[in-house]
Parts: sequence; structure tokens; C-alpha cells
Amino acid sequence: MDFTHVQPNLLYRAIASAKKVSMIQEELNMYGYQCEYCKGKVQPQQIEREVLKHKNGFVILENIVVGICDVCGNRYYSADILHTVHEIATGKQKPERTE
Repeated sequence: MDFTHVQPNLLYRAIASAKKVSMIQEELNMYGYQCEYCKGKVQPQQIEREVLKHKNGFVILENIVVGICDVCGNRYYSADILHTVHEIATGKQKPERTE
């Protein structure tokens, strides 16, 4: 495609829209697969509060979406969630609050 005649703000919107669609498609592909333990189906579920253990301590995340098997309940976390836990536990990212 030739973008030489496209106004910069329109190009930015097109790129932003494409990224948004890509993120939605990635999130949809993240769920609906077969559980590796019991062959159930992994479904997205909004979790109000989740405690994750890290070698440096515990991290509490609120209002996150995780994949949960509809048969055995095994939890599947996205790479973004795991990276966030690691960064908070190692001090690279400050927590929003501490209790």
C-alpha cells in the first residue's frame, strides 16, 4: 500500500484500529482450546482478586481475565499477567497499592 498521500492523523487511526483488532483477535484465540490435563475447554473468566506466588513473595491482582478449564478448573494465565507479576515481585514495577 502507498501511504504517501494519506494524512498522518488518518494513518495513525488506521494503525491504532488495526492494533485494536489484532489484540481482540489474539484474546479470542487465547481461549476455547482444550485443557492439557482433562481435555475440558478453557474459557475466559473475569476474576475479582487473584493471588499469585512468586519466589520473592505474593502478588495480588484484581479484575483480571484468566482462562479456566470448564471441567477441572485449572487456570491459564496470559504472558502479560505473568510478566506483570514478575515485574511487581522484583521491584521493576510499583504496585498500585499495598495492603
